[in-house]
This record gives sequence, C-alpha cells and structure tokens, in this order.
Amino acid sequence: MTLALVTGVVGGIGAAIARRLRQDGMDVVVTDMPGPAFEAAQAELGLPGHAADLGNREDVARLADTIKKHQGAPTVLVSAAGGVRGQVHHPVEDVAEDDWRAIFAANTDSAFFLAQMFAPAMKKRGAGRIVTISSGAGLKPSLTKIQAYTAAKHALVGLTKQLALELGPFGITVNSVAPGFVLSNDATQRQWESYGADGQKALVENIHLRRLGQPEDIANAVAFLVGDQASWITGQILSVDGGHR
Repeated sequence: MTLALVTGVVGGIGAAIARRLRQDGMDVVVTDMPGPAFEAAQAELGLPGHAADLGNREDVARLADTIKKHQGAPTVLVSAAGGVRGQVHHPVEDVAEDDWRAIFAANTDSAFFLAQMFAPAMKKRGAGRIVTISSGAGLKPSLTKIQAYTAAKHALVGLTKQLALELGPFGITVNSVAPGFVLSNDATQRQWESYGADGQKALVENIHLRRLGQPEDIANAVAFLVGDQASWITGQILSVDGGHR
C-alpha cells in the first residue's frame, strides 16, 4: 500500500489532504510543530504522526529516521506546512529579520529539507509523488501584504519547478497546488474579518465562482496530482482559486 506523509495538519488544508488520501486507500502519516495543537489534530484524524519543526534540518532528519523506522519510506510527500506564523503586515522598513526568516523557514526551507530527506528513497524505488502547497501569493502579490510570505511562496514555486526537473528522470513528479482564499485556520479567519463587510464583498466578487474555497477543494487537487491519472504531469502549478482575478 502507498505510504503518504502529509505535513501541516494543524491547519484545515493539511488535515483535509490527510483525510482525503486516507479515504483513497493510502497509509498516511502526519506531522506538524510539536505541541497540544498537533496532538489534538492527530487524535481527531486518527492517524499516526510524529512532531517536528520542519524549518529545522536536524529536526527533519530525525523525523525521516523515525518514519522510516516505524512506517517505512513514503512514496507520496505533501508539504502543506507554512503560513504567516502569526504575523501581520508592516511597512518594509519595519520588518524584523527574525520575522522574515521565520516565514521562509516555515514555507520554503521546510519543503526543501523534506525533499532532501525523502527523495533518495523515491529515487531508489524509481517512483514518487511530491506536492507542495504554495499559494496565489506565489504567483502575484499577496492579499496578506506580508512581504516575506509573498517572497517565500514565490520561492516555493521555483523550488517545485527545479525539483521537477531534477527528479523527473527517476520517475518522481513534483507539482504544486496554489490555493486562493480558503477559510482554513485562525489566521485566515482573522484576515477575512479584517476586511469588513465591504472588503469581503469585493473579494468574493473578484472570484469567478463567487465563493471562498474550502479545504476539501485543495485536497481534491492534491488527490489528483498524487494519483495514477497525473503520472505525466510534473513541474506544474495548479491554481485552485475559483477563478480569482
């Protein structure tokens, strides 16, 4: 049976992906930052999991060793960890270096370290699926107005394309799903509320389908990209945003 590792399951998108892949018959193991939030998410999902700071290479190395020991080597890797790390917009001259680096660690470094640790086994097997969760902010300026978030998601898009080129000869596909506005966690809920009634109306009117996304919309796209029908698709960024203008 296929083993999938899904990261970032404390947020609604990661949890929805984990549930969908399990429903599709995969063995699924999950991870997120250590703490009560991850423990609660893991318990709700009913899936095996191991906590790790994915922005720390040593932590990811330990995670990889633990998963290989207890579950085996994943042939599907979904990097859904990321987000704004509780930050809000500040003028560029006021952005602290630590805040800048924290967002890159969560969104870009984590995906790179995970690929480093798990791609070798996929190469040896001659097959694998890697999916990153980028964002509309990886293709254009972000609604969050957070400079580091936009830059990190653009970097993640570039990393996805570069890994697709490097790993393709080994039978490994690497793609990204770029969600539009999805109410998936406390941060996106706060962002939505900050717009007020007029701003919310304007945002929805800029979406062709006139609705916000649901975590399941993203999970459906991931399920396609890791499935057999996507075996000749790699290096692609799939916007799942309802047709956002």
